Amino acid sequence: MKFLVGLLLALLLLLQYRLWLSENGFRESLHLRAAVAAQQAENAALERRNRELAAEVMDLRSGSAALEERARNDLGMIGKAETFYQVVPPGTPLSARPGGMPSAAEAPLAPAAAAGTGALQPAPQVLSPPVAGSLSGPAH
Repeated sequence: MKFLVGLLLALLLLLQYRLWLSENGFRESLHLRAAVAAQQAENAALERRNRELAAEVMDLRSGSAALEERARNDLGMIGKAETFYQVVPPGTPLSARPGGMPSAAEAPLAPAAAAGTGALQPAPQVLSPPVAGSLSGPAH
């Protein structure tokens, strides 16, 4: 009888060791649960982004407003009857400005001379003629 109790106790200790300390035990189960939760959170974020992208694709296919917005933001295009103004914070180096170095056609903003207000007004600009369609070429 003592032998059987000792054998059962040894078996219990072996099973407890495997449950708590082995590589396939309880700690590994906790790590896997945390990894699954992290992956589910990442999947949810990616699904949200996919829905946003699908909505943007549908908007680009169906309406001209989104297409016009893309042309303005990504390609720097402007409408026929519009004037392009670019405001650059003081002290910004030329290399950090959008579009890199200014071309000869670009006119910087100059301080207004009227009544010492210090407001900015556009300096004279040389604009290229608009291209046929609702948007003209890239703004310079």
